Amino acid sequence: MDRINQSSVTEFLLLGLSESPEQQPLLFGIFLGMYLVTVLANLLIILAIGVDPCLHTPMYFFLANLSFADACFSSITIPKMLTNIQTHSQTISYGECLAQMQFFMTFGALDDFLLGVMAYDRYVAICKPLHYSTLMSPLVCVLLLIACWVLTILMALLHTLLMARLSFCAGNTIHHFFCDVVPLLQLSCSDTSTNQVALFTVASILTGPLFLIILSYAHIISTILRVPSASGRQKAFSTCGSHLTVVFLFYGTAVGVYLCPYSSHSGVKDRVAAIFYTVVTPILNPFIYSLRNNDMKTAMRRLFGIHNSFPRDSNIASIF
Repeated sequence: MDRINQSSVTEFLLLGLSESPEQQPLLFGIFLGMYLVTVLANLLIILAIGVDPCLHTPMYFFLANLSFADACFSSITIPKMLTNIQTHSQTISYGECLAQMQFFMTFGALDDFLLGVMAYDRYVAICKPLHYSTLMSPLVCVLLLIACWVLTILMALLHTLLMARLSFCAGNTIHHFFCDVVPLLQLSCSDTSTNQVALFTVASILTGPLFLIILSYAHIISTILRVPSASGRQKAFSTCGSHLTVVFLFYGTAVGVYLCPYSSHSGVKDRVAAIFYTVVTPILNPFIYSLRNNDMKTAMRRLFGIHNSFPRDSNIASIF
């Protein structure tokens, strides 16, 4: 009789980042500011790419989609957390919780695949420039994007369906600021072995783009080393370092959360790690992938009606 099945669970309690009432106004201000910057910066990137014909290339096509994924990725979790802080409520309905998990995993995985595709695009542009127009034709780009969307939706749907069949009898308090797979599994009293296998399998698949990024940049760096201009090499290496920093920040925290056995997870550590791949990475991507790029800065000036008297940089490093 003490057993509560999933149909009787109407809501969960999200503990958020801190249970201290004194810290709530500070957290609200910090994350509201970060969220607004994230959304506005990524929307500016999309708008600048859309209105500038010079940026209608595969690289910026995927960059615009990455910005869209980043804006949605943050919008899945942060607004709900801000609402709970403002209303002094920690509740989230059962259906809303599953929906949040579904969309969170969809856009998180989409971010992952797009990072890999963008690395492949740069590899083809730098290492196989004569075949670039064929290997990265508009049709190929659209098919790659469709494949990313289909894979991410299917993987997220798999977890949602597996989660929906579980019973929850270990309370309804989630030690997190959003509904994620691991915290929900900790509340279940059903057999979660299938969920664990699915979680490990999907997480392993999502490391594939990371290996693609590493291999792509290994070839890119090898090509750059043959560039005769010392300044060009220095600029390219600097930009590569910035890209890889964000990549490892995203993958390092995400893989640590989803590949570790969920029984060994610490609520505080997981919440801190989640901040990096849900908030920090989306806010950094527009600056690292775009605003350091001369073409993008030129497009931004045009977007805001600022005259730019400087020509676009034709150096090989400018394609980063």
